[in-house]
Amino acid sequence: MRICAGFTLFAVSLSSAAAFVPTARVGTSWGSTSCVTSSTSLQSTIEATSGADIKAKYEAAMEKLKAKDKSSAALTKEDLKIVFEDDHIVVVDKPSGVLSVSGKDDNPSLAGAVFEAYGCEGGSADKMVVHRLGMDTSGLIVFARTMAALRGMNSAFRTRKVTRTYEALVCGHVEQDSGVIDMPLMRDYENPPYMRVSTDEHQRALIGLDADEVGKKLLEGPKDSLTKYTVVAREELGGHSVSRVALTSISGRTHQLNVHCAAFGHPIVADSVYGVNGDATSNGGLDEAAIQESNPSRASGELQQQIADAASDKSMCVHAKSISFEHPATGEKLSFESSSPF
Repeated sequence: MRICAGFTLFAVSLSSAAAFVPTARVGTSWGSTSCVTSSTSLQSTIEATSGADIKAKYEAAMEKLKAKDKSSAALTKEDLKIVFEDDHIVVVDKPSGVLSVSGKDDNPSLAGAVFEAYGCEGGSADKMVVHRLGMDTSGLIVFARTMAALRGMNSAFRTRKVTRTYEALVCGHVEQDSGVIDMPLMRDYENPPYMRVSTDEHQRALIGLDADEVGKKLLEGPKDSLTKYTVVAREELGGHSVSRVALTSISGRTHQLNVHCAAFGHPIVADSVYGVNGDATSNGGLDEAAIQESNPSRASGELQQQIADAASDKSMCVHAKSISFEHPATGEKLSFESSSPF
């Protein structure tokens, strides 16, 4: 199955609204069938957006995120689950509830704990950071101990020579055993700083906004985004249908897996941002009726709420399960895997 939001992409002109010529086509393809609908089938009621409103929402959301970051757990060397370690790199199995990096507020982080335990040539935790996982995401993460290893791993990620697979529990039973979710992403101007599926209509809403007021990232054009999924098992949680899926992010966009799963109609279990009643726009920014029409097997809003209630004591159910890459110093092909905690 291939889930494709065939929205025409365009660049927003900030200098002249007249420079924009809208498209009338919005196509959504599910599997071998194609459904072409008008743009009103997607989140169509676009209210007037002001830079001041966006800025206020952004600042409020950032304050909430900062407060959450302060709850990051402090780890000792004994707490670290080391999967691999040598003079060049350290591979760690990160628990949920811990920041990958400390940030400006110097909160407790995995990078800080790894630096204290193993040190690095660069002399600071920041010089070890190769990639990151979200605070609520558990799983495998690589740190560099030398500057050469840092450069080598950065190059491997940049050139997409690192293969990573995530495991997640999602709401409902995913009907097809495997497929591809192909939906462009954009910043969510209605709920910044989060992400949403991009449509012409929502790109139009950005016209006339001032980058100095709302930030350049909000005004960036749509980003092509591709996620592969495979159903590992169809299970139950608290008597409610869930699916265990393997997810591979081909394009690696911010919050891509979360948004794609939500827009697919099967949000990640215990996702407090992109799941039911989350902080971001629901359904990845798509209209619920349109998703239901295109994907009748999607998890209903009622089911999503039931699962949210059953999983109220759980961390978000997404885990960086496997990672493969060439050792930055020896060139040896390395592969690591860890079991998900859910």
